Amino acid sequence: MRRRIARGAPAAAVAVAAAVGLSNSAPLPAPAPQLAVAALPAVFPTPQSLARSGDDIAVTGRVVVVTDARTDPSAKARLVEYLKAHGAARVDVTDPHRTPKASPHRLTVLLGPARRPDIARTLGRTRGPDRTDGYAISVRRGGHATPDVVALAGHDGAGQFYAVQTLRQLFQHAGGKRWKVSNVQVSDFPSMALRGTIEGFYGQPWTQAERLDQMDFYGDIKANTYIYAPKDDPYHRSKWRDPYPADKLNELGALVGRAAANHVRFTFAVSPGESICYSDPADRTALKAKLQAMYDLGTRAFSVPLDDISYTKWNCDADLKTYGAPGQSAAAAAQVDLLNDLQQNFIATHEEAQPLQMVPTEYGDLTDTAYKQKLRASLDPAVVVMWTGTDVVPPRITNAQADAASQLFGRKVFVWDNYPVNDYGNTSGRLLLAPYDKREAGLSDHLSGIVANPMNQPYASKVAVFGAADFAWNDRAYQAATNWQRAMSYLAGGNTPATEALLTFGDLEHLAPTFGATPWQTQAPRLSARVTRFWTSWDQGDRENAVRELRTYARGVEQSAATIRGGAVQKGFATDAAPWLDATRLWGSAAVKMIDALYARDLGDRPGSDKLAAESRSLQARARAVRIAPARNTWGEVAPKVGDGVLDSFLVQADTRLTLWDTAGGGRNLAPTGTASASGVEQDLPQAPGLD
Repeated sequence: MRRRIARGAPAAAVAVAAAVGLSNSAPLPAPAPQLAVAALPAVFPTPQSLARSGDDIAVTGRVVVVTDARTDPSAKARLVEYLKAHGAARVDVTDPHRTPKASPHRLTVLLGPARRPDIARTLGRTRGPDRTDGYAISVRRGGHATPDVVALAGHDGAGQFYAVQTLRQLFQHAGGKRWKVSNVQVSDFPSMALRGTIEGFYGQPWTQAERLDQMDFYGDIKANTYIYAPKDDPYHRSKWRDPYPADKLNELGALVGRAAANHVRFTFAVSPGESICYSDPADRTALKAKLQAMYDLGTRAFSVPLDDISYTKWNCDADLKTYGAPGQSAAAAAQVDLLNDLQQNFIATHEEAQPLQMVPTEYGDLTDTAYKQKLRASLDPAVVVMWTGTDVVPPRITNAQADAASQLFGRKVFVWDNYPVNDYGNTSGRLLLAPYDKREAGLSDHLSGIVANPMNQPYASKVAVFGAADFAWNDRAYQAATNWQRAMSYLAGGNTPATEALLTFGDLEHLAPTFGATPWQTQAPRLSARVTRFWTSWDQGDRENAVRELRTYARGVEQSAATIRGGAVQKGFATDAAPWLDATRLWGSAAVKMIDALYARDLGDRPGSDKLAAESRSLQARARAVRIAPARNTWGEVAPKVGDGVLDSFLVQADTRLTLWDTAGGGRNLAPTGTASASGVEQDLPQAPGLD
């Protein structure tokens, strides 16, 4: 059958597409092969132990859920919700003493503590949870007159909730409106006690709606910590003495409640270091009053960050008299006095309050100093100390580094990981969508936990936070590449084309800068490999296949924006990424035109090639004119960076080959010592104007 050509399509483009067997509706690259149905289900975070134990069981139209007074309310509510979303028209909730007569036509789900007799019997040899936040799941097939049974056992309320979150991922579509549950046995617990995020960036803080969504997201990924510390909330930092206005306090109260419903520990941080007089009783009273107001809302975890302040000056003369001349040791002495007072006279006197957290002024190195020596010797052992790694944005975190940091501070440190935060100069114009990576397996032995500092863009941050939570749950089983695909699938609601579009887009936003000149994650590794393969095949004379492969991928780049905006992907992500998506569509179109121009020229169509190249240049100019506006970050209205150093370098090289076609002998390699295959930020390669 002849392909229909859209009216108005450039003749040269049609000729090129026909010559290589392509159309303007070229499909996206095929996704990675999926696991067979009988294989283990993909569960995130990766469980400590998950094993198949038999054939899957059906979700019946009527399901019986057995709970008691020790069943976690949030876990029960989510369980009923998930069952109804996966084939159960009716869910009857009862207790172990009033269970209806057993029927093979009614799936039974037991939810509660592992030691409840009916749950313990169903678990059988499945190891029950014996650690905080731990859980176990056992799926048992019934007989002729007995129902199939699923036991969801938790060490505590959080463990029950996490068992339900794993069950959500065990549902498998069985055709039509029918669903089944994977027949597996799970024994699971987190490797790290503290897992989640710290909203600690500069620039526009998240909105209330965005924060509420984040709490639900953390529940999904078994993250249990959210630290409220936005630098540009004046009541957190510059106006720390002032109580929150009533409307803001109400918002925080709602946020505390949503966090609790997802078993997320809302941690309130207040940062007084810019103006506090450490020795002034009035300032200490004001600080405790700020914490008390949040305690009254239900907050049970508190942090006092003392980062990004100077210890070369005091804020009051009284501190000079009390602690002596300003400096490392004196600053540490003042901070220790304050923190010990809060731990011993506020935290210890408030029921259920968690140990106080703090961020030291020296938070990002492994150098022993008078400041660290004072903290190590005098800070209350209960106080949790945060550390960012060997730098503000560390290229890696190893076990040896974490152990050294713990030695310096006299306790296991709590990592404040500055990824994927994008509030500093080297991130200008960037979304950071590379996977969470380069943190060494085994860190759970050396840390009390990890929280990621996300971007001003909350939905886009989910890619890296998804990975950070997976790593903190089970660092020894963590695989960055696998997690990245699962994160994109989560954002896409499991939709395969949308997942692939997110992976294509995420590849163009893969570069992760540090504060130095060398990024710790490279730009566009998928595209870079394809560009390298293209030029190799082109220069070896296999030009038709080279064009077919790269053009298909370039069409995928071009179409990714529309797919991401098509409804399958979380709407907030498309909103966060809007200017980057606009630019991606234009850069993808420019690449398609330039590839067509190369091939048209190779076919001897000089006029068609010139026209296509001119169209590509026009699209590139339009892409460079896109601006991030209004800007949530402190960068201002800048151009969004898209595949810079790879995509633009390809276009420059292709255009140069066309320009020098006759003198260079038919578009041969112009750089025999190597072409651009990594980010221009890394290798200082020339970039197209407007992308630096």
